[in-house]
Amino acid sequence: MKTRYLLSAASLSVLLVTAAAPASAADDKLEQLKEQGFARIAIANEPPFTAVGADGKVSGAAPDVARAIFEKLGVKEVVASISEYGAMIPGLQAGRHDAITAGLFMKPERCNAVAYSEPILCDAEAFALKKGNPLKLTSYKDIADNPDAKIGAPGGGTEEKLALEAGVPRDRVIVVPDGQSGIKMLQDGRIDVYSLPVLSIHDLMDKAKDPNLETVAPVVNAPVYCDGAAFRKQDVALRDAFDVELKKLKESGEFAKIIEPYGFSAKAAMSTSRDKLCAAAK
Repeated sequence: MKTRYLLSAASLSVLLVTAAAPASAADDKLEQLKEQGFARIAIANEPPFTAVGADGKVSGAAPDVARAIFEKLGVKEVVASISEYGAMIPGLQAGRHDAITAGLFMKPERCNAVAYSEPILCDAEAFALKKGNPLKLTSYKDIADNPDAKIGAPGGGTEEKLALEAGVPRDRVIVVPDGQSGIKMLQDGRIDVYSLPVLSIHDLMDKAKDPNLETVAPVVNAPVYCDGAAFRKQDVALRDAFDVELKKLKESGEFAKIIEPYGFSAKAAMSTSRDKLCAAAK
């Protein structure tokens, strides 16, 4: 009987060590990033959320916030790679990125798939279209109801989903690789409307300086979304450490100084929470 008891205790000890291993690995993630000296972040190239200059330098509100927080966590640099929105979460889960900082808005399937930080950037939806809005498109439903209307949107992005959910047929939702391509396709008549968040559309229109285009903003009956930095579910300890520094950044006023020059509202991000946004998305 005594032998059996000892064996059972040993087995229990092994089980406890095994059960603790994943949590320990999560706790060690920040230390791993400190040791390697950088964090790998997934971004889009969608100013003002994210931007990549001709020299390869990464900027934009989301990477700038991430850079500031990781530096406070002892991680000296962020190394960014551009990804389509639909490929970001699979890439994160596969370990190709340590975080996503790209205007990846909180939505039900995303809240279930990743560990979001508290809110960082909030924005509404907008349309870029031909001057005079000849097809009278002010909502995604308007596009669905007009059999001749084609919309361009980022692959795997919020706008693609909103269009499909409004009833726009798949063959009239055109996947566009980047903002410049979207404006060019609109100018060439290959799409009738290009949809992105308000600040992204304004940035593209300011650069295009095309008097034959105009903006509808905000899109009627489209929600206002907020993003957060996204981490793997097993990296909750890293996410929590990120949140601690994000809270300090917001309280000190440094957060506003980073994002407001890009046009974002610090007040909007500070007026809500991850729990509210993920619950509202369900």
